[in-house]
Amino acid sequence: MTDADRDRPTDGPIRLLVVDDQYLVRSGLAALLRAAPGMEVVGEAADGAEAVELAARIRPDVVLMDIRMPGLTGIQATERILAQAVDPAPRILVLTTFDLDEYVYGALRAGASGFLLKDAGPERLLAAVTAVHGGDALFAPAVTRRLVEAFTQLTDPGRAEPPHVPAPPALTALTGREAEVLRLVARGLSNAEAADRLFISEATVKTHLNRTMAKLGLTSRAQAVVVAYETGLVTPGSAGGG
Repeated sequence: MTDADRDRPTDGPIRLLVVDDQYLVRSGLAALLRAAPGMEVVGEAADGAEAVELAARIRPDVVLMDIRMPGLTGIQATERILAQAVDPAPRILVLTTFDLDEYVYGALRAGASGFLLKDAGPERLLAAVTAVHGGDALFAPAVTRRLVEAFTQLTDPGRAEPPHVPAPPALTALTGREAEVLRLVARGLSNAEAADRLFISEATVKTHLNRTMAKLGLTSRAQAVVVAYETGLVTPGSAGGG
């Protein structure tokens, strides 16, 4: 748990901002969340610019962010919200129509905590909101790994590029153990599996991962996986068991 997580209120409802340019989708999500115990919709935004403004003003715990919007995209809005946020920064859960989406990759690279398919059922949505709010991994780690591998291997110059995200400091800032934990997490191992591999406790793995994220200025586990691939610490095709 990071210092920001420790400052995050744990009592009271989860405060949510819902962002989608389609009114029926946005209102449907908001209605579902309002009906769920322990959740409170504190704002709705119809585009990325409005999302950035509202997030700064109302400081939600979790933002449900539509990824493909005209004007300011979900990637750009994610980057701006996190750059301007006062600790604890909101968790951003990206909504998309299909999982292998370059826009989703760009959002994870910018610091989103995870992504959810728009056709996921109500139970999956509520579970995802609860998971990202608590700082837990949203998926089996291999899901994020599959997405990141797919897009780090793409070389098509015609594909849409995500907006520039500053490169993290050199991985030389990490201790040997921190780099090893990051490598295993990026290969798709869970914290428990990494702990078994390194003969340390799961709590120690979490500590190393949190320190790594703090040193590299990262905001989510998914973003750490992206950095591991983009810096060459892990290469596409590396197996968790290897």
